[in-house]
Amino acid sequence: MSRSPAGRLASLLTAAVLVALPAVVGNTWAHADPDAVYPTEFVPAAHPDTADCPHQVHTPPAVDTSEAVAPGETTPTPLPVPTPAVGGEKLSGCDVVHDPAAGPLPTNLTSAGWLIADLDSGDVIAAKDPHGRYRPASTVKVLLALTVLDELDLDTTVTGTLNDYGMEGDSCGIGPGGKYTVRDLLTGLLMVSGNDCANALARELGGHDQTLAAMNAKAASLGAKDTRATTPSGLDAAGMSTSPYDEALIFRDAMANETFRHIVSLTTYPFPGFPPLKDVPGDKPHPGYTMGTSNTLLRDGFPGMLGGKTGYTDDALKTFVGAVERAGRTLLIVQMYGVNQLDNLYSDQAVRLLDYGFAAPAGTSIGSLADAAPDDAGTERSPTGDDVHTAWNISWIGVAAVVLIVGAAAWIAVRFGRRRR
Repeated sequence: MSRSPAGRLASLLTAAVLVALPAVVGNTWAHADPDAVYPTEFVPAAHPDTADCPHQVHTPPAVDTSEAVAPGETTPTPLPVPTPAVGGEKLSGCDVVHDPAAGPLPTNLTSAGWLIADLDSGDVIAAKDPHGRYRPASTVKVLLALTVLDELDLDTTVTGTLNDYGMEGDSCGIGPGGKYTVRDLLTGLLMVSGNDCANALARELGGHDQTLAAMNAKAASLGAKDTRATTPSGLDAAGMSTSPYDEALIFRDAMANETFRHIVSLTTYPFPGFPPLKDVPGDKPHPGYTMGTSNTLLRDGFPGMLGGKTGYTDDALKTFVGAVERAGRTLLIVQMYGVNQLDNLYSDQAVRLLDYGFAAPAGTSIGSLADAAPDDAGTERSPTGDDVHTAWNISWIGVAAVVLIVGAAAWIAVRFGRRRR
């Protein structure tokens, strides 16, 4: 079908958003898709260069308005930066931190931050920007799962609500009036990253605010000082923060729980259905279905894969945390703020991280996922006003650019489109 001049111009202006916005907000791809792939020579964000510690205090600038606070509310101040770094002095580095004796580093990694560690000993084998502040996306559901396992009975029945049904993003398929055990919801939370399951579990935990307080208390108890959950599901919201080190710390603790370890190892699970929707005339019962894991390596039968958690939002880009057992050793990896590329999928990048880790001699260590008490990390440097306001202002410049360009595209489409019949 041919397109009108107005339509072509509107499309060009929309494309301009995708081209121009990265230069405005730190070269971040504004409309990345979790399953999209990009040319191998194109990295849609300035991921690899973190040597100057751009994320030591705050997360990368947001690319949309998801983190805008409501009128009258205050933007959360970035978390203090512990000094010395939690886990060891070497982990204070923001570039690649490794032992040269461990062999050649993995190549073609798009993640701004990553980490490889021994799950059992807690030795950190190698990392990049280990304490850099990034958004967790749905990997924060590991923290929610730990909170659920601490506080809820897995056999408790929860009734689905219309609010669960309407949750943004990935869904397990909770429906109003459906009956689900906490175990069902926890499985849906971890297997397919169900935001509806996160919402239902948060309600069962006492509500949104109480759930976040419990999640953040759990993170603090593990010594995860870069972490602040501001949504139970990992959807972007102001103040959300974690790091590769904290992701590893939290996941390692989770893998010590037999129930969690079992759930993340599942490739399928029978998820219950729900009754007809009351407000939809003639609607029929919605049967249960067999739910499949969103963990590509587990789904595809990668040898030794014990389980993991995927994540994605426009602001967080792709994230992943997982564990693999090989030849008597178990390693965990963390990937943050990365993308798929042609011939270089995110799961392929994970494999290269694992191969490097397993090739490193046992005992290789640049730091430790120590069981640190919350106050063991020494002093903390509070962020300055410049740290906070610079990140926020850059973010809003980018948002303003989007609004202006998209608004112009819409006006042109309407103005000239009226001439067509």
